[in-house]
Amino acid sequence: MRKFCAFAVAFCMMASTALAANKVVRIGIFQPASGDSGAGGKQETLGSQFGFHETPTVVINGETYDVELVYADNGSSPDKAPSAAQKLVSAGVSVVLGSYGSAVSIAGSRYFADGGVPAIGIGCTNPQVTAGNTHYFRVCFLDPFQGTVLADYAYNELGARTAYCLGELGNDYDVGLCHYFKMTFEKLGGKVITDTFPTGNSDFTSYLTNAKMYGADVFFCPTSLAYSTQILAQAGAQGATFPILGGDTLDSNKTAEAAKDAKVKLVVSTFYQEGGSPKFDEGFKQWLHDDSEAMTNNGGNDMIAAISVMGYDAYYVALEALKASASPDPRDVNKALWGVKYKGVSGMISFDKNGDAIRDSAFLKTVNPETGQWDFLAEHHVGGVK
Repeated sequence: MRKFCAFAVAFCMMASTALAANKVVRIGIFQPASGDSGAGGKQETLGSQFGFHETPTVVINGETYDVELVYADNGSSPDKAPSAAQKLVSAGVSVVLGSYGSAVSIAGSRYFADGGVPAIGIGCTNPQVTAGNTHYFRVCFLDPFQGTVLADYAYNELGARTAYCLGELGNDYDVGLCHYFKMTFEKLGGKVITDTFPTGNSDFTSYLTNAKMYGADVFFCPTSLAYSTQILAQAGAQGATFPILGGDTLDSNKTAEAAKDAKVKLVVSTFYQEGGSPKFDEGFKQWLHDDSEAMTNNGGNDMIAAISVMGYDAYYVALEALKASASPDPRDVNKALWGVKYKGVSGMISFDKNGDAIRDSAFLKTVNPETGQWDFLAEHHVGGVK
């Protein structure tokens, strides 16, 4: 009899626990964990993971749901992105975050559309990501603006009159950003030489030599971390004196370390400057120190990459959409995203008619040659540097 009572109590407790358990809503993490953009993808993912660490539940239509992150590695490759996107759709995610890299975002887009799943781009700045569709959103600024900012800074602040632009052949982000840089720089009166390198290249000496031969005043290379760190090292070995410029993909502790070691001046445009939100900075750094895997994925130190901040903001934008949605059904979440207004660490986020974040400023920063830390240079608005 005593055994029966104990069993009955245990059964009731289990049943009660089961009844009390929250439902689950899944958020897809569509990022490169491998390949040339793997390092950047991991840093972008860290921001979303930190947001999840802080807020692992969300209330949808009056009911609390546990959030589950579902990961799919797109391998930094447009060829692998479709299968990663299909994996997330099949897993029943309500919304997707990512990707780091425009080309893989574009490659996965059709599969999200077919599955009726909305996606929130984090650092994919090519206009084609959101063009002509109603399911892809993004929290970052776009390449036409970023390219204009960097070209304007090179011409008016650095006094450059000849620029050498180098990108990976076939990479939509590299080639697109070089295109927008060239348009503005030439409009200002400068001369631009453009070149591309094949995927997998590791020897950039000939490109650096060509830049010197053409008398380049700046070397613009908006490439992935795998390439930009090699370019910086080889530029230092050649004794290059021109500044190297890059877009948001170069905002990383890995490039900062490479620029310091190579004694090369590096200037990047980006979404966030460390110190802008002390509360976020302190919390994120503490989390990195408490989680050895997260620290490793951040490159082994606690320097904050702007793409981590954007990943964090994107996670909370997704939660805002889920809160406003009638249900976890991805089609309802898609509808809700259009009305989201969220004040994130990187600024106010809402979407225009294309699904692009309404932003009008970018940060410019450079690597301190003594400390290897990022130093703030300027905040550039649509109207110019201030």
